[in-house]
Amino acid sequence: MNRSLTLDDLVLAGITLAAGLVLAFLSRMLLRWLAGHAERTRWSGDDVIVDALRSVVPWAAIAGGAAAAAAALPLTRTVRHHVDQFLQVWLILVVTVSAARVIAGLVRSVTQSRSGVAGSATIFVNITRVLVLAIGFLVVLQTLGISIAPLLTALGVGGLAVALALQDTLANLFAGVHILASKTVQPGDYIRLSSGEEGYVVDINWRQTTVRQLSNNLVVVPNGQLAKSNMTNFTRPEQQLTVLVQVGVSYDADLDQVERVTAEVVAETMTEITGAVPDHEPAIRFHTFGDSRIGFTVILGVGEFSDQYRVKHEFIKRLHRRYREEGISIPAPTRTVALQQGAVVIPQQRAGQDLP
Repeated sequence: MNRSLTLDDLVLAGITLAAGLVLAFLSRMLLRWLAGHAERTRWSGDDVIVDALRSVVPWAAIAGGAAAAAAALPLTRTVRHHVDQFLQVWLILVVTVSAARVIAGLVRSVTQSRSGVAGSATIFVNITRVLVLAIGFLVVLQTLGISIAPLLTALGVGGLAVALALQDTLANLFAGVHILASKTVQPGDYIRLSSGEEGYVVDINWRQTTVRQLSNNLVVVPNGQLAKSNMTNFTRPEQQLTVLVQVGVSYDADLDQVERVTAEVVAETMTEITGAVPDHEPAIRFHTFGDSRIGFTVILGVGEFSDQYRVKHEFIKRLHRRYREEGISIPAPTRTVALQQGAVVIPQQRAGQDLP
């Protein structure tokens, strides 16, 4: 425009800018009220959406007020073009950041709901966030009049060099994606590797898997190594599992009485101990005529891997006390030593004891 700036122009621009600020304030108050209602719903996705809107809507209102104020002022064509371009880039950046938060939050919510645990698999969240931000960056360049075709071409050519330089990193990345996609391991699972490490999976990110041991130490395993190693998952296909306790009684014991008493102790333990499975059927299986005892296995049911230590502890205490009350003997390992012409002869080795 060629006309000069007047007081009316400044007043009108100030009013429109103030209206944008007031609208931003009111929208933020409204979205805060909606966030309180969203927290009371079961679906966590609405919390993510409302939180993102609390970021994008006020800034959009401010940008709208600034654009209206710029339209009310007698700016030159070049200045108006730069102002409009600045406001467009501003809105694109705000929308991109908010979209990245929304999509990453929804991915995290879906991941948590499918794995059924509190922890999150951040590899999918990080990949999603980076992709959305990259798309927003390309849109900003296009808005500024910068052609993105040469950039995409350069990225395609340079991607080969980057892939060669980051072979280990990319191997860990794709191994992590494969592990999560195949659902062989999820955050919250209790696993044991062939190398001996075991614990709860805390997180699987783009490079490594973090495992928390029962001693509360963290073991960091590269995703590529985890994919190659033999692994036992104690949480899948179901979290409940059975544990075996080896017991032995003397040859003089009444095996029917032993089975009855042991089953009663198993039922008592399964009902009263936290972490046991109350509806577990008592299972006792005699299997061995040993050197000094008849061996059998007691099968217990526990809710998860770490519960077995508490359940076995209480079961052995209760079984030992009940056997003493019922007069059932648990013989100690013995061996027979015969002396012949000054030499020591051991006719039979028992219970795995070493020779003297």
